[in-house]
Amino acid sequence: MIGSQVSEAGRYDGVAIGLHWLVAALAIAVATLGLMIPEAPRGSEWRDWVLLWHRSIGVTILAVMILRMLWRLRHPPPPLPPSLRPVEAFLAHATHVFLYFAFLGMPLAGYLNNAAAGHSLSLFGLVTIPPLVPENQRLAQMAIALHLVGQFAVYGFVAAHVAAALMHGIFRRDGVFSRMLPGPSPSYDSRA
Repeated sequence: MIGSQVSEAGRYDGVAIGLHWLVAALAIAVATLGLMIPEAPRGSEWRDWVLLWHRSIGVTILAVMILRMLWRLRHPPPPLPPSLRPVEAFLAHATHVFLYFAFLGMPLAGYLNNAAAGHSLSLFGLVTIPPLVPENQRLAQMAIALHLVGQFAVYGFVAAHVAAALMHGIFRRDGVFSRMLPGPSPSYDSRA
């Protein structure tokens, strides 16, 4: 099928694979920087640098996720192998839905916190994004609370996603893991 994200054997196409791994790399970077924020002394150049990069990468994740969603709307994911039980297929789908919402919601909550506190956002020190909402300290506090609580939900769902991928790649070897890797298409063993 021309222009489809699904190969005949069930692999995502190169664009979907590239966007997936780009978000994964950016998520590792933004989470690492986020964990550094409490350790950086307030008012220090170090904290300003960590916040600049954390926020900039967060906005980049938002942009890539919007692109990813638009791509996925036009290019549906490949079917899961028939060896998956219905509950496994449901959990896979639910995890993906949560991760899409989380990787859109977390940067939005971070931006909302920043904007509602009356601050513009510097994107890698190159472009300034003005606050697009009126200053509102209560809204800023609610947004940062959501952002901080959301991080632990994201950690949990990402850990579950990675654990499931490794289970399929190492133990089951049923082609689920290789769907998101460049290379030869996975083949599903109908006996699995």
